[in-house]
Amino acid sequence: MSLCLLAAALTVPLTGDTVTLAWSHSVEHVRWEETWRDTPEGLVLVEARVKGSGAGMDPPPEAHLEDGFWAWTPAIPPLAEVVLRRSGATADWELCHDGACRSMAALLPPEADPVTLAPCPAG
Repeated sequence: MSLCLLAAALTVPLTGDTVTLAWSHSVEHVRWEETWRDTPEGLVLVEARVKGSGAGMDPPPEAHLEDGFWAWTPAIPPLAEVVLRRSGATADWELCHDGACRSMAALLPPEADPVTLAPCPAG
């Protein structure tokens, strides 16, 4: 299984079945990360991490401090897709997979919005 970014007529395959989405919170300006894995049941949120707290982003009680991030596994069911918006009012998404991180702008044009993270289409 592998993941793709889908935007209008564009499809960008990502290597592997796991990707970390990272961004800076628009108010607190601290890093937030979510690691997603493609499974037969759908996209599973494996772990969420946040560098700080405040402005509606307080970590839950089960979070633990790891390498300066509060980390936990959110209890949400698998999703068919994750829709990412790019307003231009904040820094772009960062995607990390296969040990490297890149801005979404390195993969898709800045005007590509919305962008969907989903299993790659068959065929």
